[in-house]
Amino acid sequence: MKKLIASLGCAALLAVPSFGATVFYGLDPGAGEGTPLASYPNATGAETNFLAQLTGVGTETFEGFGTGTGGPLNLVFPGAGTATLSVGGSVASTPAGTTNGVGRYGISPTKYWETSDRGFVITFDSPVAAFGFYGVDIGDFGADLTITLDNGYATVVDVSGTPGGTVMFWGIIDKENPFTSVTFGNTLAGTDFFAFDNMTIGSVEQVTGEVPEPATFALIGGGLGLLALVRRRK
Repeated sequence: MKKLIASLGCAALLAVPSFGATVFYGLDPGAGEGTPLASYPNATGAETNFLAQLTGVGTETFEGFGTGTGGPLNLVFPGAGTATLSVGGSVASTPAGTTNGVGRYGISPTKYWETSDRGFVITFDSPVAAFGFYGVDIGDFGADLTITLDNGYATVVDVSGTPGGTVMFWGIIDKENPFTSVTFGNTLAGTDFFAFDNMTIGSVEQVTGEVPEPATFALIGGGLGLLALVRRRK
C-alpha cells in the first residue's frame, strides 16, 4: 500500500503513479470559526476539473435528511447509484451564511454530515471509478484527514493547523481500479470533528474526460510551493 501525503494550499491536480489514479484537491483557508467563507475558488476549481472528466454523475447534498439523523444512511446519487454511510456522525444543519459556532457549515447550502471522532465508511452498491466531496473545518485542531479505498489506495490529507471554517474539495478518478468503499479517518480521534458535504460518485462508464496520465502533476493556481515552504518553517 502506498500512501500519498498531500500538503496543498491551492487548487491542484495530482496523479498517483502506483495506482493510475488521479486526485483533484483544492483548499481555501477559513476566516475563523464564526464566519463562513463566501466563496472558495480553490475548492470549487478542483471540483470543476473533477466533474469535467465525468458525465451523468450524481451528487448527495444531505438536504433530504432530517437534522440529527444518524447512520447508517442510504445515500442516493441521482443517475449514478446508491451507497450506505455507516455510523460515525449525524446530519447537521446551519442557516445559510452562518456556522454552527465552531467553524462547520454546509456547502449545499444548509445541511451536511458531521462526523464524530470515530470516522465513517461509505459502501457503494456497485463499484465506482470516481468519488469526490467537500470537507469543512478540517484540521483547525491539528488533525489530518485519512482516506482509504478498498482497492488499496490510501492517503493522508495534510490540513493540520488550517483556520476554522476552512473549505476543501478532494476527488479521485481511477478507471483501472474501481472501488466499492471509502473509509474516512481522523489522525487525532477524540480531538477534532469534521464536516462533509456534496459527495459525488461516478462509474467507469461515466468517466469520459481525458484524465491526465499518472506521471503528470498539474497545478491550477499559484503559490503552492511558497505555502508549503511557509508551513514547513512553522
